[in-house]
Amino acid sequence: MRSTQSKSETNLAAFAERTRHRATCRLIPYLMFTYLLAYLDRANLAVAKLQMQTDLKLNDAVIGLGAGIFFIGYFLLEVPGSLIVEHWSARRWLARIMISWGLIAALTGLIGTPLFGSLSLKLQFYLARFLLGAAEAGFFPGVIVYLSHWFCFEDRARAQAYFMMTQPLAIILGVPLSRWILETVHWAGLAGWRWVFILEGAPCVVLGFATLFYLTDHPEEANWLSREEKNWLLARLQAEAQARAATRRVRWVEAFRTPRVLLLIAIYLLIVSGNQALVFFFPSITNAMKSMSVFWRTVAAILPYICSMGGILLNGLSAHRMQEQKWHTALPMLCSGCALALAILSGTHVALALLFFCLAGAASQAYLPAFWTLPTAFFGKSAAAAAIGLINSFGNLGGFLGPYVFGYLRTATGRFSPGLWFLVACTLSAGLLAATLRLPPSLKVNNQNENP
Repeated sequence: MRSTQSKSETNLAAFAERTRHRATCRLIPYLMFTYLLAYLDRANLAVAKLQMQTDLKLNDAVIGLGAGIFFIGYFLLEVPGSLIVEHWSARRWLARIMISWGLIAALTGLIGTPLFGSLSLKLQFYLARFLLGAAEAGFFPGVIVYLSHWFCFEDRARAQAYFMMTQPLAIILGVPLSRWILETVHWAGLAGWRWVFILEGAPCVVLGFATLFYLTDHPEEANWLSREEKNWLLARLQAEAQARAATRRVRWVEAFRTPRVLLLIAIYLLIVSGNQALVFFFPSITNAMKSMSVFWRTVAAILPYICSMGGILLNGLSAHRMQEQKWHTALPMLCSGCALALAILSGTHVALALLFFCLAGAASQAYLPAFWTLPTAFFGKSAAAAAIGLINSFGNLGGFLGPYVFGYLRTATGRFSPGLWFLVACTLSAGLLAATLRLPPSLKVNNQNENP
């Protein structure tokens, strides 16, 4: 009897793992590719500006402000976008986002042409960045909400780790690609920096239309799953929703005034301030290392992000295995701040500075998978969607604050170190705040008691 029961449990565990694997293989690679293009179109300014500043006569303060203005547009539609994904259709909303951001990203390459009329070059640049942010708004939180439709709490950190590896991957692939376009593509008499925006923006439009046919909104609509697999997924998701509702039902409007959400906003605002400024200005930092060739400066610009991919994956899998989120959020932030401080103190020792920048890179985004499971741990579906949008919306204002302050300090002092110390302060503060989080017990579903 015991042997039969053990065999049944083994078969059920194998079935459960197969179902998870099918959902992961179907959804995660496609979402990673779409996010790669989104992040590339957001961050390629870091490379394009190496020519763009000379052509348009824009200083670092203007570039920093423009990089930050992206997040003002981004701010406006985050919460509505998350709720649209929850209550309408992730497939249609994400497709709309991709088509519109692809068009606007490509049009950024036409700044300074008659298309923008008589506006000053600075205003054209600011307008293009604002519209790009408004177009992309809702994509990241929309995907986080979408993953909660397919993966239960204890599986979510792992799924999000795979998805969020795309951020550093976009820079690893995007920096050399953008640099290659910048230096070699001068078609139709247009400068290379213009083609960086055009060639990296246009594919998103095509992918947006493909999304309408490829993604599936909910498990019950998935014709690529068997009936048993659909039922198993739905049963797990419903059990999680009921367990959360049994503790306390929180309406979505309450997410706007909950102290936990305010704390998560503060943490995310600070860490994004540090990370986004480094994304936009690190190519300039490595470009100033004139003791190295252009090739090795390009390699140096992507090394921290190669390390970042490993940090995200390892920390996400560790959070999944240990079912612990607080310290998997706080410790990477604290380690990143310390490593960045050591990079500054390395001074003119280029190899040592790069080593610490790589350590900072390994930790800088490792918090992401654990951090973004927290709203779904605290709230029910609609409230979690609102909280995710709210945190991402206000938190990403750090994407305005960080590049703006860094660019201002760089222009005012002529040195990178004052801006880098500002990033250290932001990152360490985020880690200290994360260490104060008080989390509810992880929501777990006993797989052995569920039948497909």
